[in-house]
Amino acid sequence: MQQIFSFLFKNSYRILFLLLLFLSLGLTIQSHSYHKSKIISSANFFTGGIYQRINNVNEYFNLKSQNDELAKENARLKTILFNLKDTTKLHFPDSILGVKKNQLIVSKVIHNSYNVHENFLTINTGSKSGIKTDMGVINSAGIIGIVDKVSPNYATVISILNIQSKINAKIKKSNHFGSLIWNGKNTGYVQLIDVPRLAGVRKGDTIVTGGQSHIFPENIGIGTIDKVYVDNETNYYTLDVKLFNDMTNLGYVYIIKSKDREEIINLEKQSKKDE
Repeated sequence: MQQIFSFLFKNSYRILFLLLLFLSLGLTIQSHSYHKSKIISSANFFTGGIYQRINNVNEYFNLKSQNDELAKENARLKTILFNLKDTTKLHFPDSILGVKKNQLIVSKVIHNSYNVHENFLTINTGSKSGIKTDMGVINSAGIIGIVDKVSPNYATVISILNIQSKINAKIKKSNHFGSLIWNGKNTGYVQLIDVPRLAGVRKGDTIVTGGQSHIFPENIGIGTIDKVYVDNETNYYTLDVKLFNDMTNLGYVYIIKSKDREEIINLEKQSKKDE
């Protein structure tokens, strides 16, 4: 402590000079708009540079997850290519998850809710691009939801994380069907209900769309079985399904445009009238 006092006493004139210098600079900056603007501009340049570097770092680390997704998609496409009967012909698959390109409309999620019981998404494509109510929405990982309301340039989508959602799905290995719902508890899991006890189910089995609806084609990925429950009253299985998709982080999506949907609906309506 004595050394500190001794230092301050010996350098008191220098310290006083520095204090007066900073005080005079401060008063000059406050009283002159030109000097003030220069200081603020320099500060903004400095902080802006920091923010830019932070953003660059964040983007760099995000590249890893994006590259991982691209690698997985590339591996899937190569698997399809390598399993073709005639591998001498360079034939690249003209489909995504069993859906032809001319049946897909590309869009982007601009709003996504996932923290309430009835969750919706908003996409930046509407009726001008051919979007209609009840079209299925997917991405490269699996199903996202079903188109609900449509305007010329936008559409809302009922997320699979919606307690009102009910989609036909099946166990891929056995083709046993059930109804895909969400119990409103966990954003990473949905439930497949009404699965008959005859179905041999195991943890890790893949769940896909059943194809018994006009919305989704058959065999679009949904997730894998995580837990198996038995309803003693109905004697059916209820399966907890871990989703392939991270429903809290969605970007580009595909809307399925089925050419045969309206024809099938009209035919079934005629059959009901005849009954």
